[in-house]
Amino acid sequence: MKFVDEAIITVRAGNGGSGSSSFRREKFVPMGGPDGGDGGKGGDIILVGNEGLNTLIDFRHKKNFEAGRGVSGKGRQMYGKSGDDLIIKVPVGTEVYDLEMDVKIGDITEHGQRFVAAKGGDGGLGNMHFKSSRNRAPQQFTPGEDGQIRQLRLELKVLADVGLLGFPNAGKSTYVDAVSSAKPKIADYPFTTLYPALGVVSIDSETSFVVADIPGLIEGAAEGAGLGIQFLKHLQRTGLLLHMVELPVFAGMANPVQQVKALECELEKFS
Repeated sequence: MKFVDEAIITVRAGNGGSGSSSFRREKFVPMGGPDGGDGGKGGDIILVGNEGLNTLIDFRHKKNFEAGRGVSGKGRQMYGKSGDDLIIKVPVGTEVYDLEMDVKIGDITEHGQRFVAAKGGDGGLGNMHFKSSRNRAPQQFTPGEDGQIRQLRLELKVLADVGLLGFPNAGKSTYVDAVSSAKPKIADYPFTTLYPALGVVSIDSETSFVVADIPGLIEGAAEGAGLGIQFLKHLQRTGLLLHMVELPVFAGMANPVQQVKALECELEKFS
């Protein structure tokens, strides 16, 4: 499956249902009081973290999401049904940004974590709420409130305990293949790894940690060279950075010390 770590979607929460203007009318009660019920609340848009997902590719095909509308109230003090919430599953590690305000509004870091991305509108009030000693037969009611509409930018950042950092062909994928059950693509040419890959390293039956194989960097990555920024951002959440350098086996290959200094320079520029 193709790895996609950014997506833009539009979410529309449900509008609240309108309140009702109604009066009690039945046999032997010709002048009953107001009995208009309230409208139902609009549904929310809720993002839920799912550890079974590792890409935002689904949002390349579906970009618009809408929750259910609240039902209007009725007579006999009947309240309208609330609109259904819309659940959207996202990978763990997804950051949520409000595109219009350009601010981060949410961060999904755990499986099952819920984040209300757009809140449904409240239902309107029926006329039974407006009865008073001065007005026994109010016809006043209120409409339901509009639900929130937001344009969101979803940004996936890999969650791992250890991040592998190095230039192309430094042996990062080979290392992950050797210490974990992950099977990243391995070949004798640069840029074999085109997207982050995770491997679980088991120490014993109760202890393990996650290693992230990040695509190789080139000099100038912090300024965007070779998609460097897209790759470097996946290292922001790692607990430890493991530098992988290629040992020179023939003349003309880069010195390991120079490689480490170059990597540290790119990190310093990025952060």
